[in-house]
Order: sequence, then structure tokens, then C-alpha cells
Amino acid sequence: MKKAMLTLVFGSAIFLAACGGGDKEATNNEGATAPDGEAIAMKSCVTCHGGELQGANGPALNDVGSRLSESEILDIINNGKGGMPGGIVKGADAEAVAKWLATKK
Repeated sequence: MKKAMLTLVFGSAIFLAACGGGDKEATNNEGATAPDGEAIAMKSCVTCHGGELQGANGPALNDVGSRLSESEILDIINNGKGGMPGGIVKGADAEAVAKWLATKK
């Protein structure tokens, strides 16, 4: 019984630690938090685009803002292009990622 309780406590602590952290999120006037484009990109894009976004299985994104506009980047995120499927990131998260990537020049 003690092992089960201990497992539950540690499992809950790990789960809550993984859910925490929003120190990079901005707060808008209504008190809601805006998605952090950089954090989302680092979680969702690095598998194909590399840890530094330097390119790996997908093209480099570390200077994508010098090649594409924010709306073009958002279109690719939403609809895909080449080997990239669309919809990996959606909604406000996709908009935040596109906005952040557009600054990468």
C-alpha cells in the first residue's frame, strides 16, 4: 500500500512539473495568457528542423523570416508544404509560432 501511495505521489509530482513552467507566456489585457511561439516551436519543430532550427530532416528555419513573411509561414504551418504535413500546430499556437519564426532572420 505504501508503494502504491508513493508511486502516486511521485507520478503526480512529475506530471505537474511537466505541466508547469509558463514563465515565457505573455499576458493580455483580459488576463489570459498568449501562447509562447518559441516554446511551442522548440517542442513541435525540432524533430524535423533540428534543435537549433538549423535544418535536419526538414529545411532550416533559423533564418526563415528573411525568406518568408509571417502569413506565408502560417500558411505552411496550417496547410503543409513538400514533406511537411499541415496542422502539426493549430490555432493560436500556430499563429504564435509563425509570428516568432518571422523574426528569425
